[in-house]
Amino acid sequence: MDILGNLAEPGPDPDDPPICSARGCRQTACWAVVWNNPKIHTPDREKVWTACDDHRTRLSDFVDARGMLKRVDPLPG
Repeated sequence: MDILGNLAEPGPDPDDPPICSARGCRQTACWAVVWNNPKIHTPDREKVWTACDDHRTRLSDFVDARGMLKRVDPLPG
């Protein structure tokens, strides 16, 4: 039993395709925007936003403008 007595929402199903991280987007993601905030993360820490084709540039530009973009990788599949 979880600490909230089963009130917690279940996490995403690992068998479901990844969904784009852009606000309000429900498209299947095909890109991993890998970033790291050097002010709070160690250099080896990698954060990932998933992106569809329509939002890949916007999400990567957002973190790149802040000096946090490490790379953009295609998702397997």
